[in-house]
Amino acid sequence: MNPLPISVCLVSGAEEARIARCLDSVVGWTREIVVVLNEEVRDGTEKLIVERGGRVIRHAWQGFREQKNLVLHHAAQSWVLSLDADEVVSPALRADIETFFAGDHDRFTGAQFPRLTWFLGRWIRHGDWYPDHVLRLFRRDAGRWGGSPEHTKIGLKGPLKTLRGDLLHFSFPTVNGYVQKIPYYADLYLQRQLTEGRRWNAGAVVFRTAWRFFRGYVLKLGFLDGYPGFFVAASNAYGTLVRHTRLFEHGQPGNPAGDPHFGASRK
Repeated sequence: MNPLPISVCLVSGAEEARIARCLDSVVGWTREIVVVLNEEVRDGTEKLIVERGGRVIRHAWQGFREQKNLVLHHAAQSWVLSLDADEVVSPALRADIETFFAGDHDRFTGAQFPRLTWFLGRWIRHGDWYPDHVLRLFRRDAGRWGGSPEHTKIGLKGPLKTLRGDLLHFSFPTVNGYVQKIPYYADLYLQRQLTEGRRWNAGAVVFRTAWRFFRGYVLKLGFLDGYPGFFVAASNAYGTLVRHTRLFEHGQPGNPAGDPHFGASRK
């Protein structure tokens, strides 16, 4: 078949260990691959991209949202498929996208599909992690990245279609890697709370933490994923507790001169 009029767009850091699997899932049936690569990256990431026919643009890191909008500027095709280096287009999703373009894609400006995450040796098919619909395929002139710094999302103008095939997600190879992200997102969340003038409320924090576990483990059937399902629900609740406790910590005596970075993680 002729390649579809799609620019596969990624932003990347040092991803030599996993970007090849992502790119291999789109080579041949999409028209181009464009990657904005952090300018300081010196591993084999660029070589792997070029070997697969991709185009690399070097740019200093400016945050997920801004970096993802930058790569859209360099895309040449009318449609964009936005991926992360730890994601893979499954054969079922590829078939759905091909059917979409062979059929009614002219009636839509974007398409979303479920994202399926591999974690602790199994696919997580329930709870808060699935189906986790993501809007990643859209007309380049109808979509732009927005949202918060820690949770970017596409703002789409026009109708949206839902496809059934899964986008495979290999985000957390280890428990340590997953847990280490909690302080980073907590710091970003604190900055947003301070900007919006939010006040800490003990009752709200307790309720949100308990609700997050109950919703994911019971209402969304996370228990069907065995122990990994329990861990996901419990860690999501813990992440909620940490994020909101950062605001409590910020307001305690000893915070020097109201420093918004007081207690922030240091790297």
